[in-house]
Amino acid sequence: MTAAAFYDLDGTLISTNLVHVFAFYARNDQGILQSIKRSVATIAGLPIFMAADAYSRKVFNDIFFKWYKGQSEDRLRYLAEDLFEEVIGPAVYPGTLPLLEKSRNTGLRQVVVTGALDITIQPLLRHLGITEYVANRLEFVDGRATGRLKPPVMASATKASWIRTYSEKEGLSLSDCFAYADSMSDLPMLSVVGHPTATNPDRRLRSTALRHDWPIVRL
Repeated sequence: MTAAAFYDLDGTLISTNLVHVFAFYARNDQGILQSIKRSVATIAGLPIFMAADAYSRKVFNDIFFKWYKGQSEDRLRYLAEDLFEEVIGPAVYPGTLPLLEKSRNTGLRQVVVTGALDITIQPLLRHLGITEYVANRLEFVDGRATGRLKPPVMASATKASWIRTYSEKEGLSLSDCFAYADSMSDLPMLSVVGHPTATNPDRRLRSTALRHDWPIVRL
């Protein structure tokens, strides 16, 4: 294979996002009182998350992942299957699997490049039949999350840089590669390949895609 299709996940192939995932973990945390406190805190924090994401995906990451501080690594991994069954699986867009099948049939390597947490997406990747990916990783000390991410943090320009490095290492032609993303924050990722596609795009990305005559798809 001399080219690949690179996919964002949240909002692109699935309709959920990082906040939905954290809310699930908050609801299923051990201890009813602690679970209630986390759920209430998550709801109260939604405006902060949305404002931070609109300003900068890096700022969003710095704020959001602090909410995982103290979470048990074993517990997060244990609940990943239930997370898929209850939240992520039902959120896979109807057009996702046909898109992947069509892409595979053209001989493209399938690669996910996402800001989601690696421990939360394993069941989804198995469902999609994708084995190559890069995702964000929580830092754990003595089995508990510190609230920080291990570098590199997958967001905005970092995704584009990772795609460049990956393509060079694997001998892929970027001009022949495809990329699919939904958010203006992923513009660098889309711009680095020869065939960008605005997928379920937000307003700003849709406007940019129209100006550049990029394909726009709704899954």
